[in-house]
Amino acid sequence: MFGGPPPQMSAAELKAAESEATLTIQKVIVGAILLYLSPFAVDLANKMV
Repeated sequence: MFGGPPPQMSAAELKAAESEATLTIQKVIVGAILLYLSPFAVDLANKMV
């Protein structure tokens, strides 16, 4: 807006940003699955004790 557009990302920077975004999405998916399964794990642990 005031300083003009930022400089274009190089191919290496673009690839690094893409791999970081992919890793972030994978972590979110794994976290969501673990949060979904955690009540079942707690229930199973309570039944075993």
